[in-house]
Amino acid sequence: MDKIKVSFPDGKQKEFPRGITLAGIAREVQPEALNEILAAQVNGYVMDLFRPLENDASVQFLTFKERLGKEVLWHSTAHVMAQAVQELFPGTKLAIGPPIEEGFYYDFDKESAFQPEDLSKIEARMKDIIDEDAAFKREEVLAREVKEFFKKRNEDYKVELISDLEQNGDTVSIYKHSRFVDLCRGPHIPSTKKIKAFKLLQIAGAYWRGSEKNQMLQRIYGVSYPSQELLDEFLKRQEEAKRRDHRKLGKELDLFSIQEEAGPGLIFWHPKGAFVRHQIESYMKDLLLKSGYQLVYTPHIAKIDLWRTSGHTEFYRDKMYPTMHLEEAEYQLKPMNCPFHILVYKNKIRSYRDLPIRLAEYGTVYRHERSGVLHGLPRVRGFTQDDAHVFCTPDQVEEEVIKMLDLTKLILNTFGFKEFEVLLSTRPEKFVGEIADWQQAEAVLQRALEKYNWQFTVAAGEGAFYGPKIDILVKDALGRSWQCTTIQFDFNLPHRFDLHYTGSDGKFHRPMMVHRAIFGSMERFFGVLVEHYAGAFPVWLAPVQVMLLPITDSQIDYCNGLKVKLEQAGLRIEIDANNEKINNKIRQAESQKIPYMLVAGKREAESGKVSVRQHGKGDLGVFALEDFVRKISEEAKQKV
Repeated sequence: MDKIKVSFPDGKQKEFPRGITLAGIAREVQPEALNEILAAQVNGYVMDLFRPLENDASVQFLTFKERLGKEVLWHSTAHVMAQAVQELFPGTKLAIGPPIEEGFYYDFDKESAFQPEDLSKIEARMKDIIDEDAAFKREEVLAREVKEFFKKRNEDYKVELISDLEQNGDTVSIYKHSRFVDLCRGPHIPSTKKIKAFKLLQIAGAYWRGSEKNQMLQRIYGVSYPSQELLDEFLKRQEEAKRRDHRKLGKELDLFSIQEEAGPGLIFWHPKGAFVRHQIESYMKDLLLKSGYQLVYTPHIAKIDLWRTSGHTEFYRDKMYPTMHLEEAEYQLKPMNCPFHILVYKNKIRSYRDLPIRLAEYGTVYRHERSGVLHGLPRVRGFTQDDAHVFCTPDQVEEEVIKMLDLTKLILNTFGFKEFEVLLSTRPEKFVGEIADWQQAEAVLQRALEKYNWQFTVAAGEGAFYGPKIDILVKDALGRSWQCTTIQFDFNLPHRFDLHYTGSDGKFHRPMMVHRAIFGSMERFFGVLVEHYAGAFPVWLAPVQVMLLPITDSQIDYCNGLKVKLEQAGLRIEIDANNEKINNKIRQAESQKIPYMLVAGKREAESGKVSVRQHGKGDLGVFALEDFVRKISEEAKQKV
């Protein structure tokens, strides 16, 4: 029988009969883990276990431990939920139901509103469907045929999606399980029985395709796990996540606000939040300068001609704000900083001796996000990116990527993030540039990650159309992953702007261009930071580091003297001189997440000492002032 060769992540290879299913391979090589395996990654693409292998391939089996495995389970559970909803509420139309950061949702068009008590009914029906042990099956069908199928079912949203997909080919994929059929790319778990524990979490509203111009739908969120124990742990984390919600803490700690009078998705940084941002930016700028970056500042608007050259008017028009007509010219707000940095590069003739050139900016950009997707700080309409663009020769690019990884790890570690999830996204079906250049760039990114000894997942076909990229997600105190860093090759803009440098041979050469953002956006990163620390910033970031608490009015003068000495030591101090009992003052300082409280009564005033309390830890005892200053100053210096 004809054989194929399969490679595995541990470097081992094995031959199998051509046409063997991925499930068949799993039974041979990982029989002990068969119950845990949900899908497989084949040459970087995630596939169902029932799919046959016809050619040599690299295969990694996915369990719930891997991010991609989680997404498969959550996606399949969304299908089960959709089936349950349609069986309980006939006439309900289906929109979309993807996996998300933690769990899944499905959007429904239903005449009457779902009620909270409906969730338990849906869960009960889902359990019945799961117990059927129904297999998921994939079919490739002609788009026109499946379009007619969904038309007969009055599934308007599916018909619209198929109309979009028809532009990319004649066929689309559908998935079936039990009595349910859905338009879907997949992949899915082998059968419903793999869903061991699940919970429907909430009902919310959502516009079709995120646009307020479209129909308002009803969204049901849920989550599923391979065991009840893991689900219970998640539910506990959810309760803690509510306590840490940056929108709630932002208001309680007076960090930022969104003013309806100004408009949705526009952030007002209040003094305390602005100070934390200042600390972050100052630290980052110092590191950038030490790392060979040059800081630039660029405009917030530009003539539309620039956006035509960059391709933004062609590919990004929906996210750009309308044009402004000024003195017979048209201008638009910038959605990205890249073209501006390119103009700085082009401002003079460049030689190979000048390279690499590393340009960095805290650049504020504006994107017309639909109101339906705006959410606190992560999704806004005006935000500041810690943008950098490196222009270098092909020989320099690998070293530059490694330096970016070095800088990224140092910075994210400093802010308390020690665990990461790393994705390497490769060439999509539609792309610009030459395949050889893509392969070289992908190899550079992979070698850099391997040299840096970072575990990573290949997201095949998920790169941007203009280049492959590395995405780094940080894991917060609750174990949640948040998108932060991107290191992105660009084969598009250097060509569009005809960038070049003079090589050692005296000829013009095209430079390599790499985008790099470590935080992504200051707004998003700040929101993640607030939730990671539950609002209790470390000493070096805290807007107020020490609260002085006089027990009675008699100690106010003593506290004023302490304040002067502490401020001379470079510390940020406030005094609570309100006519409250000391326990109330302590509670108030604790609620404001202030790192240290210095309690001063008659005894402290007479001895010239202070009683020290630390946020979340309580009484640390009596300190001489100079000893306390030494302690807190060292914490601030070490950034702990």
